[in-house]
Amino acid sequence: MPVTKSAQKKQRQDKKRQTSNASVRSSYKKAIKKVAKPAAKGSTLGSLAKLAMSAIDKAVKKNVMHKNKAARLKSRVSKLSR
Repeated sequence: MPVTKSAQKKQRQDKKRQTSNASVRSSYKKAIKKVAKPAAKGSTLGSLAKLAMSAIDKAVKKNVMHKNKAARLKSRVSKLSR
């Protein structure tokens, strides 16, 4: 349990950030899983890949993910969409 006021505030902020980051994280993970599904067919696969890459870029923009990890995931998504 935090003792000082600043430590209590930090704990509140961390909890708020954790929930926000979790929603961003789940959105890009879901997008990647949709691309990876074998049910995805030709023309829709390209649009799903584009959505997944967009979700990954948004995660980087919000500092939820490192840019190198994003590059790695985007590379994998592009391989899946070919």
